[in-house]
Parts: sequence; structure tokens; C-alpha cells
Amino acid sequence: MNTSSPSRRFPRHRAAVLAAAVGLLVSGCSAFGTSGDSPDTDDAGGAGAGRMKVTMVTHGSEDDAFWDRVRKGAEAAAAKDGIDLTYVSDPDPAGQAELVREAVRDGADGIALTLAKPQAMRGPVNEARSADIPVVGLNSGMDAWKPAGLLAFFGQDESVAGRAVGEKLNELKAGHALCVIHERGNVGLEARCAGVRKTFGGRTENLYVDGTDTRAVTGIITAKLRQESSIDQVVTNGADFALTAVEAAAAAGSDADVATFDLNQDLVDAVRGGNVQFAVDQQPYLQGYLAVDALWLYRTNGNTSGGGVAPVLTGPAFVSKVNADSVAAFAADGTR
Repeated sequence: MNTSSPSRRFPRHRAAVLAAAVGLLVSGCSAFGTSGDSPDTDDAGGAGAGRMKVTMVTHGSEDDAFWDRVRKGAEAAAAKDGIDLTYVSDPDPAGQAELVREAVRDGADGIALTLAKPQAMRGPVNEARSADIPVVGLNSGMDAWKPAGLLAFFGQDESVAGRAVGEKLNELKAGHALCVIHERGNVGLEARCAGVRKTFGGRTENLYVDGTDTRAVTGIITAKLRQESSIDQVVTNGADFALTAVEAAAAAGSDADVATFDLNQDLVDAVRGGNVQFAVDQQPYLQGYLAVDALWLYRTNGNTSGGGVAPVLTGPAFVSKVNADSVAAFAADGTR
């Protein structure tokens, strides 16, 4: 548990200031972050002066629709709470670690980060703790956030989600599942596929691909389906990869069905049209929103989400043809 004091870097009396700022919009988006630009009530001398500063550091890739939803949730919470938010990301563990260190050097009042590669984050998190900066986790690192000393965690228990998918495949009478992992070494993706294997009564095997090369992903999945005609189920770990798998199955002349973790608007449409069986929604918008809001609540009121001992779960939530229509409107807004 993070031991930083709620009032050390951001005094409690500013809670009233932040409450008055509810409804302010976060603006100034760039490749490196966002920030509120409304005048500060404590000090009219400059935009944002004296406001709480939060940095969110993820391992997401640029222009990834999934991380856009995480960011939107974070921005909504920042606007509500009157926070100056900076969002930065780097899929390279060393790069992400350096971004966390930059947030510490810049004197952030709170940091939210992902733990896809927990070892890489250990040093930067310790530096933040030494600087009395509270740190919360989101999305990746369900088994790592407490040992790392984070204040709270918001996300999906990937092992639980994987087991739920395995049970779903049993209901669908699948026999041979291919679980596609697009980022080698990502603990969350590994946990998902391990969870599928744990409950699925058929055969499960992992297929590792480089998610940054879509053409190569299509080719590798196509070749695998041609090679092993017994594969009747493909499970991917991202909406875009599910759509790629649909194309690969068609190219391979395979009758394999496709299901996936995570979703976007195109994926919801694919579920509605019957091209993808179902998706597991971990609600990334909610992850971003809760992570930022938790830091505000901790700084202004000493609240600790989950009591510092339990994660706050945002999934799994299944999206199938039965409920896809109700999800579609939110997907169109970029929040699901």
C-alpha cells in the first residue's frame, strides 16, 4: 500500500476549490497529454496554477482505439474534479518507466499507470513513493499492484475473465481453441489464455504474433488455420485482432469461429452481424475514469478505493448478439 500522506502535496482545503471546478472541460490534447486550462480559483495569475496535477502513464500504442477509451474516461474524471491531466504512453517498458520518472521530476500530485511489465515499473514506482506521490494502477497488473506498493488498482481480473471465456466455449461446443497473444511477455494477455485453458474442456494452444504488424498477424493466423484444420475456435486479445482473425479464417478456408477480449465500434458491429461470436468488455473508459477520480478522492478526502487491499473490478462483461444493440450507442461515442 502506498504510504504517502493525502495532504502532504495537495492540501485538504483545496477540496472545496476542486468541487467548485466540477464540469470544467479538459482541453489541449496532444500526442503527449492533456490539461485543463480554466483559471485557478486560488491564484488568478495563470491558467491551471495551483490545480492538482495527475499523470497517467500507460503501455498503449499511439492511435489505439482501446487506449483512446481509457484516455476519454480519464479526461472525464479530470474535468469533473478540476484536475490538470497529462496522458502519456509508450509500449516499450523502458520508455514507459522513463515517463513515470518524468512525472516524478515534474512534481505530479498523483500518478496512474499500467503494469504490463511489472519489473520495469518497480524502480519508478519506488521513486514516486519516495517523493510522497500516490500511485494507482489500472488495466494491467492484477497480481502485481499490491507487491509494487500501489494505492489501488482498477481493472479486470484477467484470469477470471479467461476462465469465463473457457466456460463459454464449452457451452458453444468448441473442441480446439487457438488463443492469439499479440504482445509477448504481457502478463495480462498470458493470464487470459491460461484462464481459458483452465476451464475449457477441449484443447487450447497459444499463438504468439507481433501486434504491431497487422499484415504479418493475418498471415500467421491464416497459415496456422491451414496447417491445423481441427482448430474450430480462435480467441484474440483485442478487437482489431478479432477482425483480422475473421479475415484470416476466410483466407484459410477455415470454419473456425472467432471470439475476443475487448471491443470497439467495428467489433460491436461484427458481433451484431454474426461475424464474431462474442467479446469480453473490461470497460476501459471506466478504468481511466476511476483511476483519476481515486487520486482526487485520496488527495482531498483521504479515501482509498478497495481499502488498499482489493482491486476494483471493471469486468468481465460479455457482449454478444443478445445485447450488442444496447452497447452499440456507447461504442459509437467512443466510451465502450
